Amino acid sequence: MTITDETTELWRDPARLPDERARDLLQRMTLREKLHQLGSTWPDAEGAGADVAPMQDTLVRAEPFDDAVRDGLGQITRPFGTAPISVSAGREKLVALQRRVMEANRFRIPAVAHEECLTGFTAWTATVYPTPLAWASTNDPELIEEMAAAIGEDMRSVGIHQGLAPVLDVVRDYRWGRVEETLGEDPALVGELATAYVRGLQSSGVVATLKHFAGYSASRGARNHAPVTMGPREFADVVLPPFARAVIDGGVRSVMNSYADVDGVPPAADRELLTRVLRDEWGFEGTVVSDYWAIPFLQSTHRIAESITDAGIQSLTAGMDVELPHTLGFDDSLLGAVEDGRLDASTIDEAAFRVLRQKAELGLLDPYWTPEEDGLSSYDLDSPRNRRIARRVAEESVILLQNEQRALPLAAPPRIAVIGPGADDSGCLFGCYSFPNHVIPGYPEAGIGVDAPTVLQAVRAEFPDSVIDYDPGVSISGTDTSRIAAAAELAARADVTILVVGDRSGMFGHGTSGEGCDVTDLALPGVQEQLADSVLDASPRVVLVVLSGRPYAIGAIAARSAAALQVFFPGEEGAGAIAGVLSGRIEPSGRLPVQIPGEAASQPGTYLAAPLALRSDGVSNIDPTPAFPFGHGLSYSSLTIEEVRADRSETDTGGRVRISATVANIGDRVAWAVPQLYVSDPVASVTRPVRTRLASRRVRLEPGRRSVVHFDVHTAVLGFTGRDLRYRVEAGDLVFTVAQSAADPGLAATLRLRGATRYPSVSRRRSVPTTVAPGA
Repeated sequence: MTITDETTELWRDPARLPDERARDLLQRMTLREKLHQLGSTWPDAEGAGADVAPMQDTLVRAEPFDDAVRDGLGQITRPFGTAPISVSAGREKLVALQRRVMEANRFRIPAVAHEECLTGFTAWTATVYPTPLAWASTNDPELIEEMAAAIGEDMRSVGIHQGLAPVLDVVRDYRWGRVEETLGEDPALVGELATAYVRGLQSSGVVATLKHFAGYSASRGARNHAPVTMGPREFADVVLPPFARAVIDGGVRSVMNSYADVDGVPPAADRELLTRVLRDEWGFEGTVVSDYWAIPFLQSTHRIAESITDAGIQSLTAGMDVELPHTLGFDDSLLGAVEDGRLDASTIDEAAFRVLRQKAELGLLDPYWTPEEDGLSSYDLDSPRNRRIARRVAEESVILLQNEQRALPLAAPPRIAVIGPGADDSGCLFGCYSFPNHVIPGYPEAGIGVDAPTVLQAVRAEFPDSVIDYDPGVSISGTDTSRIAAAAELAARADVTILVVGDRSGMFGHGTSGEGCDVTDLALPGVQEQLADSVLDASPRVVLVVLSGRPYAIGAIAARSAAALQVFFPGEEGAGAIAGVLSGRIEPSGRLPVQIPGEAASQPGTYLAAPLALRSDGVSNIDPTPAFPFGHGLSYSSLTIEEVRADRSETDTGGRVRISATVANIGDRVAWAVPQLYVSDPVASVTRPVRTRLASRRVRLEPGRRSVVHFDVHTAVLGFTGRDLRYRVEAGDLVFTVAQSAADPGLAATLRLRGATRYPSVSRRRSVPTTVAPGA
């Protein structure tokens, strides 16, 4: 109800709209107080940056906390994610920090507390979920939304207001270290799952943050922070659509900039991107926050600013609202810039308004808000509910690449050899932004904080009557080959060998996958291929398990194996999911969100390729054909697509069409079909990809059963950016194909678009809804 106490200002009234409250408070504040709402500080991390970002030239020691919060503070950086701390101690710490923030400003405004949450809440003892590349393997947005809601509930329970996820960077080159953090190489799939994550996280009262806006994953040579050289049409049609969908359909409340400059312009200082596109065209009303130290990077690495103050002016003018993780470019020197005319005071007002409005939305301006009551006093961050969700995501993400010898599922073989460097290391289950791999390396005595059985332990539990032999053979990235012969001997004696190869994620060169862990080719790290060759020479019954953060060129190894699984870092419940698929307790249902390359040095390339990017015999000696295509994944049953039809043969360029496909399980086991709808544009005014995925749907099928999947397509999603850089839908013939992968011929239906070229707004370029009806 409306507060009537005459001493209560409008901005404290929860019954008022957030806009009204923010405007009222803003006009009561001094310019310095407004500016301080745009800053942040990282408690207990003075001088942070030397080990977690390329800060050699920009490292500035942070102010002591009490100095940093004087006259107000925008955000507190990672109170739980900096060092191992118990839930109760972390809560007490955050309450005390918020008290100090409130006491240091005359309006007693608390700070927004933010944390990483890419594979779950990045806190000690919190559930470690699968990495985003594994989410993309599930084709299950409802499950990802459920997972994100659970993550958000855990964060809010301890007083966290904003999460720095999801990542919407579309993969363009698998050599990039951060592939594991992405949702794959298809813009529509990325947008679909990212929007689901946003909805889930924000349903729990936590602000989601899209990153990295925009173009980060298209860096030259796949080098982290390298420049992006991409044409404006490709940028518009591949990079931007997932962000637009999460803003327009997901209602996301925050966006984080990309580090890499795009055609010479760093996004942190790009008003075209942060204001015209994001706010004016897409209608975004939330806050734009800087990636860590992105503002001083404008001076030190991009070299477009004369000083950190100049960098702050450029970024704030472009549309940045909050500087993370410390206040460097948005410090009090900007007050001097207002005085001498380099910065308009209204620019500070606009950013401060957006920050205050968000604080009002979060309840932080309410008169009875206290840090003690912001969340619960204690909470189980690795609850049975969390683990059930983590297990489901892991199970749905396992991809059966090949099973030519019908080696899987295993029927309790008498003797199993488990070989490989990833077999008995729980760190090989986690992504680089998980707490065990992101923080614990600096605190090894603390332990990882969660129960995460290794693959070896899970295999022993899954096959209790089998004799299990184990040898790592080699390390993940080392060059020692002295144990390969012993590992091969184990394989020779076993009835079946489970060979576990791949990655161990880390940061800035301290892993084979992860931020700053880029590679020059896509051969398995270290001498793992030598191990694989020796084991395959010793035994005809080898099941290959690739446990990784990026796709590797394992086609030749997989072809020699009796069966092969691809598993992208599956989290704390991942080993059990792998073992369950091996035994047949779990039906494999994952599909590749990226291709498995055919050659280790054949990059860059994705399935979303124009005709000239395909194999060209007699033109180039390099064959870019993947070993396993985008969307590929097998079942233990036999799945077919029996019929595809369109409900009309032609429609207007502003019309609709329903594509229906009958999918059937003609095998003898329950299975999950994942029919995928692709479109091809045989003749267009610019070169188009050979195939573009529009949608997919998971369908559970009993043996001998069929279902009909309907894809409802509005023509607005069928367009592209033309030569005039306007998004358009042209007249002409389109071919719709429902297939089981991007390379599967599938079954097709043709639609003719007639009429004038149309230019639908970005809000019209929606997703493709799918429905399932039971068949015979």
